[in-house]
Amino acid sequence: MARPKVLLLATQDTKEVEARFLREHLTAYGCEVIHLDASVRRTVGGAEIAPEEVAGAAGKTIGEVRALGHEGKCIAVMIEGAVACALRAHAEEGLAGALALGGSMGTALAGAVFQALPYGLPKLIVSTMASGFTAPYVGRKDIAMLNAVTDISGINSISEEVYRNAAAAVAGMAAHYEPKARAEKPLVLVGTLGTTEKCVRRVREALEEDGFEVMVFHTSGAGGPTMDSIAADREVAAVLDLSLTEMVDTLFGGLCAGGPDRGRAGLTKGVPTIVAPGNVDFIIGGPLEAAQAQFPGRRYHVHNPALTAVRTNLDDLKRIADHVAGLLAEAKGPVRVFVPLGGFSNHDSNEGHIHEPDLPAPFADYLRSVLPAGVTLETRACHFNDPEFADAIVAATRELVRERAPA
Repeated sequence: MARPKVLLLATQDTKEVEARFLREHLTAYGCEVIHLDASVRRTVGGAEIAPEEVAGAAGKTIGEVRALGHEGKCIAVMIEGAVACALRAHAEEGLAGALALGGSMGTALAGAVFQALPYGLPKLIVSTMASGFTAPYVGRKDIAMLNAVTDISGINSISEEVYRNAAAAVAGMAAHYEPKARAEKPLVLVGTLGTTEKCVRRVREALEEDGFEVMVFHTSGAGGPTMDSIAADREVAAVLDLSLTEMVDTLFGGLCAGGPDRGRAGLTKGVPTIVAPGNVDFIIGGPLEAAQAQFPGRRYHVHNPALTAVRTNLDDLKRIADHVAGLLAEAKGPVRVFVPLGGFSNHDSNEGHIHEPDLPAPFADYLRSVLPAGVTLETRACHFNDPEFADAIVAATRELVRERAPA
């Protein structure tokens, strides 16, 4: 049986001892190693993909890279080349896993390379950055990071255990990696939070019974942008944007902002889209005292010690409506909007703590007035989490997909 092939990403000009240690252990654990060495300072030798090849994949010689004399410019070139080399290695060799180690520079390199590799392929970075802000390195991909604990500078009694565990983890994952072809089922992407999960669960189960593959994303800052990236990259039957939290937090400075492009990818690609204002009743603030300082004079619900739901008012909702209308104006495919008149989340319900029953109707009226021509808005006299509302979303999804299906 062929040994699983693992891409090892380590720069030997500064991490020669550590790279050799990982290679030895990956080999001992039954893997075939393909070492990609993106070193700039010097070429040590022994790597299957040498620095010269990495630089060449970016259109430069390694001498030209060194002559740049600027670490930021050098790493940018080597990242470009390393991504190209890694993708070629995967296409030609069929990788079953990937392991990297590094400090800030090596982690930036590894993060860019691993984000270019496909979902499902095991990816682990041992990093001195793993105990801090990891979002730039993980991006939207399924990348695991392991805290190096000590600096990556030789082998000591702690780092030896960390590196051996990393090699064993990747070897184990690689041994059981089973690449799968993309499902032939039509794909539906859905956004939610726990506060709208009851609705989304009913939607998901109904669409799965119809034969759809349904991917649900937690819209807490990264989930929505990930959903957008998949809408841009894959063939998608429909996007159900049922939690607008990341748009709300982008507008008002909440903790879960998804950025100004949140929701745009599927619309501009022409993917049939349904939008419903799940969770627009609150901005996500920090601990209560911080939320009160940032958003004074509001109603608050302490969701947990770290997060406070800050109630939006009608002016806020109108601003959200303007933002949504601006996004929908860019749509190249069919769009439908649904607004429940009984509340937008668990918090905005008879059982919730920041319910404002008089706000959904004027919000719906204002949103209807600013929507671009051709976009219909339907209201339902129920709560977002009521079965009636979920069933309306399901019926509309079926109609949009049927209308777009080839004759």
